[in-house]
Amino acid sequence: MSQVDLERVITLLKEFSHRKKGGLRLILVGALALQHYGMRDRATFDLDAEVSGDLEGLFQFLKDHQIPADLGEDISGWSVIAMPPGYQDRAVTLYEDAHLEVKALSPLDLIIAKLRRFTEEDIQDALFIAGKYGIRAEEIERAADAAIQSSAKDTALFLFRRNVQLFLEKVRGN
Repeated sequence: MSQVDLERVITLLKEFSHRKKGGLRLILVGALALQHYGMRDRATFDLDAEVSGDLEGLFQFLKDHQIPADLGEDISGWSVIAMPPGYQDRAVTLYEDAHLEVKALSPLDLIIAKLRRFTEEDIQDALFIAGKYGIRAEEIERAADAAIQSSAKDTALFLFRRNVQLFLEKVRGN
């Protein structure tokens, strides 16, 4: 399995969407979004994205090009912890033409997405984004609170709150 980079993925997405001549919208969530934000050495072997359009056809197309993909119509549902409301509106456009729109989660929303999973790699990714874009602990705390408010009540929220506090201590340098 070879690594996937943002440039190659956008080239393939153009090919797919122009062949289909249908509207395809993606919001990149994982390492490809990090590559856009400057973490060029962040390796990935797959594409994680929220998709509006021919999700099934895209999945098969990417598979035919040896790119594993985790695609869904609603990334907020990928975790018990919801994404903060409005994340789709805040997503940053990377490429757009008549058939294709590729966006990445905004830096702050990408941090929240990383904190929802909270692996050591996710923490390092989130610290990179917070540092590079000067995102303050208070902003992260507000976004995390919005995510909690949008989530169904679940004991996982307790763990998420604790993880957010641990992350905020790192952001504040404690």
